[in-house]
Amino acid sequence: MEITYKLESFEGPLDLLLHLIEKNKIDIYDIPIVIITEQFLSYMETMDKADLDKVSSFIVMAAMLLRIKSKMLLPKEEVQQEEEADPRDELVERLLEYQMFKMLSSELKDRQLLAEQSFYKKKNIPKEVGDFKEKPDLDKLLENITLGRLKEVFEEVMKRSEEKLDPIRSQFGKIEKETISLSERMTELRQQLSIHSKLSFAFLLGQDITKPNIIVTFLAVLELMKLGSIHIEQEKLFGEIQIESIKG
Repeated sequence: MEITYKLESFEGPLDLLLHLIEKNKIDIYDIPIVIITEQFLSYMETMDKADLDKVSSFIVMAAMLLRIKSKMLLPKEEVQQEEEADPRDELVERLLEYQMFKMLSSELKDRQLLAEQSFYKKKNIPKEVGDFKEKPDLDKLLENITLGRLKEVFEEVMKRSEEKLDPIRSQFGKIEKETISLSERMTELRQQLSIHSKLSFAFLLGQDITKPNIIVTFLAVLELMKLGSIHIEQEKLFGEIQIESIKG
């Protein structure tokens, strides 16, 4: 059976096979493999051989068609243990799968074209309307609210506040301004040592046992010792520090 059809550019060998099946009005589940193979090879003779990737895919399909054709032309045994599979099954399965994807692709293309014809108007809501916020209904918000529920909400808010605290900075104490300078403290120590030739470090601190006072007093003692004005003794480790005036 001969047919006349216009040669077209097909996306691949499966696309050509579906075209031939449609033109010949053939049942895809009962493909006359001899006729389809002859028409497929005839189309290949007219193909542009420049695109090697495309040509190679058609050659692979042609080889598959010839293999199926040879199997179907071989004489069948009269007695068979079990029914043999149809050599065309693999080809039919691939054609049905390709046909499904082709239909889906066509559907998506139609949807794209339809979407391109849709236009949307930009929002032109007045700013006063867009910024409008309805006032909350306090009666509705406080409906079914009990003191117990309010207590739970308060505790939850307090818990969240505690979790947001910086674990390091939250431990910092207050930064207090130094109440006395190092030079002033050194003058005071000289005056005290002029009255008492020997004093303990604890006595020098007095009742003001704060970090700034301890640091300034300790630095003043070290500076006086560096100047050779005092002498320091400590009989045992962590024992009382005794400060003695050196009279020049």
